[in-house]
Amino acid sequence: MAAESTSNSSSDLRIIVQTNPPESQLSELGIKSWPKWGCSPGKYQLKFDAEETCYLLRGKVKVSTKGSSDFVEFGAGDLVIIPKGLSCTWDVSVAIDKHYKFDSSS
Repeated sequence: MAAESTSNSSSDLRIIVQTNPPESQLSELGIKSWPKWGCSPGKYQLKFDAEETCYLLRGKVKVSTKGSSDFVEFGAGDLVIIPKGLSCTWDVSVAIDKHYKFDSSS
């Protein structure tokens, strides 16, 4: 059986979701030293000018793009990679609190 994941590989969003990554991986990435960002429930239009890796401490969000029925959902405990250049809508159902980092080389 495949590992449980909310990622949809056929999605044009190209968002990678890793559900409940091991603590050793989080430590290796140095996530606790990354800046934090949060938002309250609502809809947000976002454009990613660099690849972002984030780890959600709490919250739940459904990400979609204009004109597409594809979406990706993720939430607390998920490690997420969002590709550079993605314009999307974040529909936040539970307030987000996350650590994040941008990859300046992408």
